[in-house]
Amino acid sequence: MFKLIRLEWKKNKVGKYIRNALILTGVLLLMLLMVAGELESDEVKYAYGGDMLKAGVEMFTNLSFIIFSSVMLAAFIVSTYKDKTVNLMFSYPISRKMILGSQMASVWIFNFLALVLSKIIIFAALVAAKRFTYISADSIALGSGMFYVQILADSAVMISISFVALPVGMYLKSSKAAIIAGVVIVCFTQGNIGSYTLMGNIPFYTVLMGISAASAFFALARVETRDV
Repeated sequence: MFKLIRLEWKKNKVGKYIRNALILTGVLLLMLLMVAGELESDEVKYAYGGDMLKAGVEMFTNLSFIIFSSVMLAAFIVSTYKDKTVNLMFSYPISRKMILGSQMASVWIFNFLALVLSKIIIFAALVAAKRFTYISADSIALGSGMFYVQILADSAVMISISFVALPVGMYLKSSKAAIIAGVVIVCFTQGNIGSYTLMGNIPFYTVLMGISAASAFFALARVETRDV
């Protein structure tokens, strides 16, 4: 399986996605530092400190990599159905389930690792920069094991949720549809209407993860007989 995953990364030139993920992380960090640099009053300093800073990092990284995942799903999987190159892949002496599973795994593993590393890099940079800005990084416990466990768990949930976009793109055989579905997922999971938000809503996230898991299961179950 891992050989197939590596083949998917090589075939889709994963280097450009690594570059784009690094650029995205840099842009997010710069944006957070710019906001911190504009703070002048103690009231704003207080509002931007503590859990507020941590929540901001979580929100921006999550929404960015949910969309990033949907883009990769469109490129790695949906586009192969759209341009019929999947027919050539399915002619190999390898089960279709193994091929589709490796495609899904290649996207999931990449984005999970990218999101985890992006959060750690941004948190570490903000802690290092706190002496030069008004931000308070006291809630960022880089020396705590639970801090990293939380990052790993949250990242796994967010990337798993992003796979809800896959069946939309596969059903419509449209890369644009998959990406738009990713944007819609971001609006529901990271947005808010007034004071109401579903961000951090565990029951809602559980439902989305169930939908994502069911979508992946049925996609794999039908791939052997589905006419592409």
